[in-house]
Amino acid sequence: MQRVVFVLTPQLHLLDLAGPAQVFRTAPGYALHYVASAASVPTWQGVWLQAAVGWPELTPDDLVLVPGWRDGFDPPGPALLARIAAHHEAGGTVASVCSGASALGLAGLLDGRRCTTHHDLQETLARRHPRATVIRDVLYVSDGRVVTSAGIASGIDLALYLVAQRHGPAVAARVAREMVVYARRNGGEQQASAMLRHRGHLSDVVHRVQDRIDGSFSDPLPLADLAAGAGVSERTLTRLFEAATGQTPLRYQQQLRVERAEYLIGHGTTVEAAARAVGFGDARMLRRLRARAT
Repeated sequence: MQRVVFVLTPQLHLLDLAGPAQVFRTAPGYALHYVASAASVPTWQGVWLQAAVGWPELTPDDLVLVPGWRDGFDPPGPALLARIAAHHEAGGTVASVCSGASALGLAGLLDGRRCTTHHDLQETLARRHPRATVIRDVLYVSDGRVVTSAGIASGIDLALYLVAQRHGPAVAARVAREMVVYARRNGGEQQASAMLRHRGHLSDVVHRVQDRIDGSFSDPLPLADLAAGAGVSERTLTRLFEAATGQTPLRYQQQLRVERAEYLIGHGTTVEAAARAVGFGDARMLRRLRARAT
């Protein structure tokens, strides 16, 4: 049995812990342990957790994982940081979710390595650990038995990646299916899809049009139909959409298509099949848009 030791910090985020814990509990061959500086640990969501104050005996095959905690609260203390560093020095793998990357930095494990964290914390991590290379806007990064993830739901992606490394992608896929996870995302995927990146505006008209495009981006969506559905003229819709998102409705739809096609290609689908699946008549337009994005 491979041990997975979760290092719990006061004000930790439940999903940072529960997501990876569910993955490793569902996958075969893992024993889960929870350690902390005190026997009771408060979470940011108000639930108290029980933990051991003593560590199990670890081998290099075991994993130590640090879930994230609410920004502004204290990281793990020196004793826990020393145990994390010692496990890596002995040949073990360490991982973090969200602000847990700060603990790995304080343990001296990010110096000279690539890493990531939640997009709200990336600048802080880079400032506090200037010898680390913070990779921005990705889901997770693996470098020298140090694996860091963006946080919250990306902790599930990190855990599935680690399961795939040990047991193969088929086992990771079965775990994802058991958990009703849509799919295992690759580490290099952006933390926020186009559906989220262009939603930070206050235009109800544009949000309604985006809802329609999001739900059927593989279908033909003439501007006239979108405008009629929103109760505005085509010219008004184009003006409002560009003001809110910086692009036209067509460009937004194409961006969603390309993102979905990239996912399909990354999971073994041919470019031609991916192009058809997302609504392009053939692969020429998809190749052109991918080249433009690059």
